[in-house]
Amino acid sequence: MKIKANCKINIGLRVVRKRADGYHDIDTVFYPVYGLYDELEIIRIPDSAEGIEIITNGIPLDCSPDQNLIYRCYQQMADNYPIGNKVIVTLDKHIPFGAGLGGGSSDAAHTAILLNDLFHLHLSRQQLADEVKSLGADCPFFIFNTPCHATGIGDELVPVDFSLAGKRLLMIKPENGVSTKEAYSGLIPSGKTLGPVSNWKTWTNDFEKTVFAKHPEIEYIKKRLIESGAEYAAMSGSGSTVFGLFQYNPEGRTAADLRILENEFASMIIFNDTL
Repeated sequence: MKIKANCKINIGLRVVRKRADGYHDIDTVFYPVYGLYDELEIIRIPDSAEGIEIITNGIPLDCSPDQNLIYRCYQQMADNYPIGNKVIVTLDKHIPFGAGLGGGSSDAAHTAILLNDLFHLHLSRQQLADEVKSLGADCPFFIFNTPCHATGIGDELVPVDFSLAGKRLLMIKPENGVSTKEAYSGLIPSGKTLGPVSNWKTWTNDFEKTVFAKHPEIEYIKKRLIESGAEYAAMSGSGSTVFGLFQYNPEGRTAADLRILENEFASMIIFNDTL
């Protein structure tokens, strides 16, 4: 069985407060980007004992196989449900690491979806979301995979009537990634929330202050997107990807500015298409 494990962007991100458990409450909107995805295939090996083999293509994994969220998802599902067989997972990796796009979380969530179908576990979407929650705060989002207002540590989700359909999305990722630990270093929670969705173009990402101070090249990308006519530009998650949203007219000024951007950041563009 095959599936496309897509990425996400954050429209606004407020770090509201630090919790007693050491995590942070956030306020953000997760928006799925279906055009940039990893490809997952899971094959069940009949008459075999439990186990998992992961074959990877594309971007090399940034951790050992037993630390990968696909592996951890399988082990957790095998502990809790009647799987009973070995599986071979082939991962074609296209979503970069350290990008703020949730690629690893998406892989885990879509692994759970495939295992649910492959082994006829009959788990609901909510049950699957509850299952993957311990693997990553944004994993449940990829189970539902629709625009959601996320609070708590990113795991409390409410679907939101919000569409970017028809807008041109340009996503640029510099060579260096940004770890979540680095992004939080020195960050002081704002205590603020996003406010009404109707004001989304005014929303900001609290991580930009700390990340831009350490990585001026990321701030420069945002500056160039705005100069080129983006109606909204921001870093996604804790970085390092920066994206711009454009009202696109192939014959207009924006198209010409986009072509200049495409040349300037040719080696860094990871997605450039109409949503």
